[in-house]
Amino acid sequence: MDFEQIYQAYFRDVFLYLCSLSANENLAEEISQETFVKALKAIDTFDGSKDIRAWLFTIARNTYYTYCKRQKIFVDRELPESAIGIQIDLIERFVDEESTFLIHKFVHDMDEPYKEIFTLRVFGELPFEKIGSLFGKSSGWARVTFYRAKKQILEYMEAIEYEKN
Repeated sequence: MDFEQIYQAYFRDVFLYLCSLSANENLAEEISQETFVKALKAIDTFDGSKDIRAWLFTIARNTYYTYCKRQKIFVDRELPESAIGIQIDLIERFVDEESTFLIHKFVHDMDEPYKEIFTLRVFGELPFEKIGSLFGKSSGWARVTFYRAKKQILEYMEAIEYEKN
């Protein structure tokens, strides 16, 4: 696969991932471009033993963090409004604006790696195998971590509903 095909195949994924990290489309597009410039320069170092999308996501994440350090920006990752691939009861809560805000706030305050695993799985739509490889862990570790993050969100929302009643 030549680099043009890689760019065409994975630019959108990298862009969406960076949107989930930065919550800023313009910044995400700028860093996506920078990610592919770095990837082009380092393509000879990619050995193909891992998924190229995971490799690009790693470059994108590191480029974003470097940008934040240069700009002295606190890294602010929020859950996207259009969450995909999670249980129906969690999706239904996104319909309600107030619940959406509460979920955003809770995800923003979650500890790592739960916050990033949840974001990669829900917004980045990455399979557990690829998430695990990003962290140098197994797919089982990624699956359990995602489940725990989802459980934290559901328990938080249940507590909020209980307080309302």
